[in-house]
Amino acid sequence: MNTMLYLLGFLLTTMCLLVLGVNVWVLIDHLLTIDVPPSIPHPMKFRILHYCFHLTTTWGDILEKMNICSMPQFFNFVHDSLVLKENLGVFVKDLYFGTIPVRLFHPKAASSKPRRGIIFFHGGGALIGSLDYYHNLCAFLARETDSVLMSVGYRKLPYYHHPSLYYDCLNASIHFLKSLKAYGVDRSRVVICGDSIGGGAAVAIIQTLLGRTDIPKIRAQVLIYPILQAFYFQSPSHLMNRNIPFLTKDFLITCVCKYLAIDRSWKDAMLTGACISPSAWKKYEKWLSPDNIPKRFRTEYQRHETPFNEAAYLETRHTMNVDISPLIADDKIIAQLPEAFIVSLHWDIIRDDVLLYKKRLEDQGVPVTWHHVEDGFHGCILFFEKKFFSFPCSLNIVNAVVSYIKSL
Repeated sequence: MNTMLYLLGFLLTTMCLLVLGVNVWVLIDHLLTIDVPPSIPHPMKFRILHYCFHLTTTWGDILEKMNICSMPQFFNFVHDSLVLKENLGVFVKDLYFGTIPVRLFHPKAASSKPRRGIIFFHGGGALIGSLDYYHNLCAFLARETDSVLMSVGYRKLPYYHHPSLYYDCLNASIHFLKSLKAYGVDRSRVVICGDSIGGGAAVAIIQTLLGRTDIPKIRAQVLIYPILQAFYFQSPSHLMNRNIPFLTKDFLITCVCKYLAIDRSWKDAMLTGACISPSAWKKYEKWLSPDNIPKRFRTEYQRHETPFNEAAYLETRHTMNVDISPLIADDKIIAQLPEAFIVSLHWDIIRDDVLLYKKRLEDQGVPVTWHHVEDGFHGCILFFEKKFFSFPCSLNIVNAVVSYIKSL
């Protein structure tokens, strides 16, 4: 009996020390590696949120190595368990379009005419994020814009890699667009919207649907800090904002490698640009060069030339496909795209890709409404209704998106 009690006490002590050790290590790592931008209000709140985010992903990684569950499963379980879903002013219905889960948000208020339609693709790097994760944001957008919103629960990591996300978003969009009358949606006022990787998916889907006559044309693209390419990590924002939450350099490259099934041994070659062949850079430089970015975003920027690594190029060249990197689609494709509302964030590692896409659209005569947020950071839109943990930039973006969609 005493032996059993001793063993039990030993196990409990070991577990407590493990938990304490991991928590302290995450805290130290956060304090040593994370940069807090000077213009972001409530820096302590910002640090607390990132510490919780980092702690959750770290425990997810530990559980994954112990073969208990994957990191994405653990992260989504923790977050979705804490979400208090609100359906104020909207009817919510979960459906399947074939095997693709979708969630429909329909305003409760009566309408004498068909409503706007919003197709929404959530962010999360194909690693985290879910229908529940984005439930309150989607409900808010549907209610405030008086729109029927469809949110797509696409397949993601750890079990599904590219192109699962792309095809799920594409097929769900086509199904919705062919059924607009049944959902009470005006076929001339459908927008595709997304944040982060969902914003990149929105651009890729719109490009794919160009020229189709069996479905309505998309009225506008609403892009909230979209991830638009996955091979060029040498722009000023990639270098200057590499340690700013919630999309740090390490987390970004982790998402890219996992989603695109690239071995992480190629990480350094990707980050330094060694995987971009001279011929590819010659082709894309006219669109990706920092010279295309406004001068105020290029402070203290220096690009370092890295010798070309052919092996890295062969392993990563699929990152230059337009369904992964829609930023580099041909001019003739860009010129056919609908008008755009684009949100960029000053303290975002992918800020410059958004600015480059804005310029590409403008150069081809596509109308662009640009909303730049000086105190914004990647992922901030999700905090718009978190009360104590909300930030001014969060509500700023949500209100700007609502205002734009209502103007259509």
